[in-house]
Amino acid sequence: MKIFLRTFFLCMLTMVTLTVSARAAEDILKVGLCYGEQALYSAGMQNVRGSGYRLGWFDEQSRAFHQIGRLAQENIAVTAGGTIYVSGGKYCQSRPARTDAVLGGYHVQLSAAFPSFEEAAQAARQLPDAFPAFVDGRYRVRTGSFTSRSAAEAAARAAFSWTDGSGAVRSAGGSAVGPSAAGVTVTDAASHTILFSFDGSGGRHLGIQPDGGGERAETGFNGCTWYGGFEFRRSAGGNIDVINVVELDSYVKGVLPYEMSPSWPLEALKAQAVCARTYALLPSRHYDSARFDVCATTDCQVYRGTGLASDLTDQAVEETAGVVAMYGGKYAETYFCSSNGGASESPENVWSGAVPYLVGKEDPYEGTTDIPDYAYTITYTYSQLSRLLRDKGYSIGTVCGAYVSRTTPSGNAAEIIIRDTAGRTVKLERQDCRWVLGAKSMRFTISGGGGGLFVNDGRSPLAGLSGAYLLSGSGSSAYSGEAAYAVTASGTSKLQPSAAAGNGITITGTGWGHGVGMSQYGAKAMAELGKPYEEILDFYFTGITLERIQ
Repeated sequence: MKIFLRTFFLCMLTMVTLTVSARAAEDILKVGLCYGEQALYSAGMQNVRGSGYRLGWFDEQSRAFHQIGRLAQENIAVTAGGTIYVSGGKYCQSRPARTDAVLGGYHVQLSAAFPSFEEAAQAARQLPDAFPAFVDGRYRVRTGSFTSRSAAEAAARAAFSWTDGSGAVRSAGGSAVGPSAAGVTVTDAASHTILFSFDGSGGRHLGIQPDGGGERAETGFNGCTWYGGFEFRRSAGGNIDVINVVELDSYVKGVLPYEMSPSWPLEALKAQAVCARTYALLPSRHYDSARFDVCATTDCQVYRGTGLASDLTDQAVEETAGVVAMYGGKYAETYFCSSNGGASESPENVWSGAVPYLVGKEDPYEGTTDIPDYAYTITYTYSQLSRLLRDKGYSIGTVCGAYVSRTTPSGNAAEIIIRDTAGRTVKLERQDCRWVLGAKSMRFTISGGGGGLFVNDGRSPLAGLSGAYLLSGSGSSAYSGEAAYAVTASGTSKLQPSAAAGNGITITGTGWGHGVGMSQYGAKAMAELGKPYEEILDFYFTGITLERIQ
């Protein structure tokens, strides 16, 4: 009966439909792992599942891999061209105090070109300290490893000979070549010998694919394990950008357990998988200038490869394979946050611009599940708040009050007024309400700030109401400590003596994150109540449809 009812519900859920899209496949992503200021001088790669590597490059448009050769070594390093110093197993650009090995950046390049990588590699095996190279679209052989051009030029005066595949002896002279601004060197990370040289001129960049292991091949890099291949981009003689080139759903498998607990219910994981997949495909997420689609940090969504993947998270991805959220024929903005604090928020109240399927509303589900650190409290003295604002570039003196001056229809903070003793004010709006004050969410209140009503003796806020007098129609009388009220333009407000004391404010809130889109803990709660992932997504993204890209 349970299965029947679920099937019936899914058939009746007209707001969310699963269709087959006629769009072309978008199943290969380029993910920036290390780039810009985090670009690497040397990138170590190790087979975790698989054996050896295929060498080549990735087509810029189709993302197809063009293989030129293969390496049998399982532990390699891809390093910016030039002289390489090895110290304690690490590759260094400048000479360290202790040097275990030196791989010179100058070589002798044979004048003969070869029709294939295999023939170049065969010739290289017959020559001392030689290795194949791919330079300007041609297969070459380089030999030697020298720290100066003069040493390479001296070696180039020798004659070089080898036996080709037909058994014929061939010979050629050579010339000295130095480091290329776009070149990279592939070495055996165990023996520290050069295996291959790739000159990235002409718009091509070295790509490697783990060999063996099929679609489940994994590569260790930068402390994590990854599906897919890698592209190494070097420009203007700098360090190397490392980009993971991976199938879309393999990418999602590397996001899911880092954005949502792998132990959570399957339907919640499915909802997160759809959000992650859709988010990655949004054109606005693409880093066109860096030539990749999405980054691997919280600036996009956290992607750390296969380390935390489980049978359950893989199942969630596989059972939603290719499913994306759509609205009006376009990918939906599938924002998510840890917890909305009890009410989601519309993006125009956080950033700017309304989105029809992202509508702030009360969330009845978060309260049905346990959420660690759901409630939070932050306290500032007025001195601390003054320094905080000035450090963030706001012009303000000694703060004497702060209050939430406007809330969103969902009840979240939309505007905050902060006042100093000179009567100057700072107005915080939208996400600044959260970021400037260090609040975890948009859903909070401020107490102790006076609520915009200040008791003042003409010079500064009173330290308290003790000794103060109240003026009434019958004359003045000493304040006795009972509740006092004031009539303002907006109505009657209760005076808070402690708030007028000028000591500081207390921020009291619930939730964690911007509050837009899907609450991850809300999704967990809905899944615990037996809700399918389709209903979860429909609650947080009103009016979307689900489609399967092919």
